[in-house]
Amino acid sequence: MASHDFDVLIVGSGLAGLSAALHLAATHRVAVITKRTMHDGSSAWAQGGIAAVLADGDSFAAHIEDTLVAGAGLCDLASTRFVVENAPAAIGWLRDLGVPFTLEGEQLHLTREGGHSARRIAHVTDATGAAVQETLIDVVRATPGITLFEHHTLVDLITSQKLGLAGQRCLGLYALDEQTDEVITFRAPQTVLATGGAGKVYLYTTNPDTSTGDGIAAAWRAGCRVANMEFIQFHPTSLYHPHAKSFLISEAVRGEGGQLKLPDGTRFMLAHDPRAELAPRDIVARAIDFEMKKHGLDCVYLDISHQSPEFLQEHFPNILARCAELGIDITQDPIPVVPSAHFTCGGILTDLAGRTDLPGLYAVGEAACTGLHGANRLASNSLLECMVFARAAAQAIAAAPRSLIPALPRWDDSRVQDADEAVVISHNWDELRRFMWDYVGIVRTNKRLERAAHRIRLLQEEIQEFYAHFHVTRDLLELRNLVQVADLIVRSAQMRRESRGLHYSRDYPSLAAPAAPTILVPPLTH
Repeated sequence: MASHDFDVLIVGSGLAGLSAALHLAATHRVAVITKRTMHDGSSAWAQGGIAAVLADGDSFAAHIEDTLVAGAGLCDLASTRFVVENAPAAIGWLRDLGVPFTLEGEQLHLTREGGHSARRIAHVTDATGAAVQETLIDVVRATPGITLFEHHTLVDLITSQKLGLAGQRCLGLYALDEQTDEVITFRAPQTVLATGGAGKVYLYTTNPDTSTGDGIAAAWRAGCRVANMEFIQFHPTSLYHPHAKSFLISEAVRGEGGQLKLPDGTRFMLAHDPRAELAPRDIVARAIDFEMKKHGLDCVYLDISHQSPEFLQEHFPNILARCAELGIDITQDPIPVVPSAHFTCGGILTDLAGRTDLPGLYAVGEAACTGLHGANRLASNSLLECMVFARAAAQAIAAAPRSLIPALPRWDDSRVQDADEAVVISHNWDELRRFMWDYVGIVRTNKRLERAAHRIRLLQEEIQEFYAHFHVTRDLLELRNLVQVADLIVRSAQMRRESRGLHYSRDYPSLAAPAAPTILVPPLTH
């Protein structure tokens, strides 16, 4: 079986992972390990843009305040200030790399999204993430010092504790090479988890199939604390169509005047919040959920048809084209939409340099909990967080002493066999996503959470038995991670006896004081 030695291992090839790789490539031998291709992952799906204070009349204080308000009192002020103040430089870095941001004359065109008090969203029409991702992939492929390992799925982190060595630290990882069906050993003094979120734990999600919480679950098993996992952001407006898988209708559609309506054309958001369609996402998602349940609807409608066809073609060409493919002319007709699981606000607990509890292990992007998002992420702060913390983690790694890593054992699968019943995995995956949607969705109750916890315990036992006796596959690894993340979400939700931000409980409808994060501490051994 093969093994590899590097200075830095980066798991994940989205904006966070590729940014970290580019910052380190000049001085370190870097491996980027990704379970599909470089083009898969959530970053490329981000439509809206990147928030930064760039306009006259805007201020860092205003961006910080908007973030704190959206975060419902749970944002870490130091983290928020750190990200906001580094935002303009992050945009400048992307422009230097060649990202073709939309311009207005010689200046960046800035749009506005829900929860923002000013126009501060730099974007590339309505496909910012895809444009950023394509640019970074091209630069990474042309950069010496970065080795790419596509179709390699993280199995587990290797720690000194697991090997019975003195001094707790991360030594590397095991990854399944799907093309050879072998588990490969990767050794490095520094490892960065940039594995994204866990939207696939829910039946309906805007996330790609790669969003299975791999880094969060692996870090938990390695002994790292996780925080705020109950705060799953449901995007209010995912296209509702049987042939439109996880297609997002950008926040910017409401920012540019889109109105939410019932099937009879009645607007309803003003009855829920004075900010109407520009209210933060959690409020809009709960309002839509309320109206759908009240009226027995499969969806509601987002109407931007009062804008001219020229305006829509200029600002939302991808949404216009995708809807047209499905027979929806958004210049004439409203867009059917439903809420979908969108962003994991919690994750692996880190400091302002992306360090986790485990020396030698960093987490950046959606896999991390930096304190920026609090109880609800402000629109277009996520790509920004990826870049700012990728740079901070790279700087911390560059300043760290180069430690020697002992020889690591090869993966032992001599006592396992090929699985004879793959249907067990697909059945458990389907069951998990359905009960998480039904019991741990936008509105929660104690009884629903108890039901979910009971089913998770049964699934964990079954999956652990499967993992112990059969050869690992990507499907099994992803299911194992999703069930672990589901457990963390439910346990966190049960600990929060209030309604705050994205966590809304019918049993505890009021805010509790003081505002405090939910922090889960793993057992000493797994």
